[in-house]
Amino acid sequence: MGAPMAHNLLRAGFDVTVHNRTRSKEEALAAEGASRAATPAEAAADADVVVTIVSDTPDVEQVLFGPDGISQTARPGSVVVDMSTISPKATRAFGERLATSGVGFLDAPVSGGSEGAEKGTLTIMAGGETADVEKARPVLEAVGSKVTHIGPCGAGQLTKAVNQIIIGGYFLALAEGLVFGIKAGLDMDKVIEAISQGMCRSAVLEMRSGNMLADDYPLGFKLALHLKDLEIANASAQDVGVDLPLTQLVRNIEKSLADERGNEDLSVIAADIRRRAGL
Repeated sequence: MGAPMAHNLLRAGFDVTVHNRTRSKEEALAAEGASRAATPAEAAADADVVVTIVSDTPDVEQVLFGPDGISQTARPGSVVVDMSTISPKATRAFGERLATSGVGFLDAPVSGGSEGAEKGTLTIMAGGETADVEKARPVLEAVGSKVTHIGPCGAGQLTKAVNQIIIGGYFLALAEGLVFGIKAGLDMDKVIEAISQGMCRSAVLEMRSGNMLADDYPLGFKLALHLKDLEIANASAQDVGVDLPLTQLVRNIEKSLADERGNEDLSVIAADIRRRAGL
């Protein structure tokens, strides 16, 4: 996700400094004009806006507050924008820690997958102070087509949890419907043509029904990452006292697939439904 986002920032004319824990991943961006930094601290030293996007909560904490972390050099008045999907509780704590140094913090997780990152059409859900959102908005608008300021710090991560809960239900429902149609002997091209014009139409139907019908799951968004996101959603649901039975079902199916197929696209959830149907 980070590399295509940095590419879009370069294309928009920003001065971009990049750091990746796998240093070789910086090379293509350097060839496009980005500067390279040896550490997160070096990357943040002269930046007005610092963007992080890594896998999970401990990774964000390390990038922000580790020995070579962003907090070592981030300037008062700058804004750190975390676009990872992580714990809302931890997010609020990170914002409080940075605020003691006069550094703003936004949680701004995204939806749209690798395709959206490449096209610059990500949906961005931002939590934090209004002034910080406005300071970072030109950067956010270079990588996304929709930026919504949801509320205070942590609200972006909670909104992403809502998104991932609903997305999981969409993927499972689509898999079940398509496998039912296959087993019933229907012409599935005509089925898709029919249902895509009614209440079933959705980005998931448009972008992932072909994967499920072909039983082939090229990567858009890893199942393993969605499983991680559902664990965050389940923990947040416990905090607010909400039962999520469908989410728990999706989580269990994803967990059963994760060891062997976690690096495939989330649409691989259909493989489990196909197996149950004897396909």
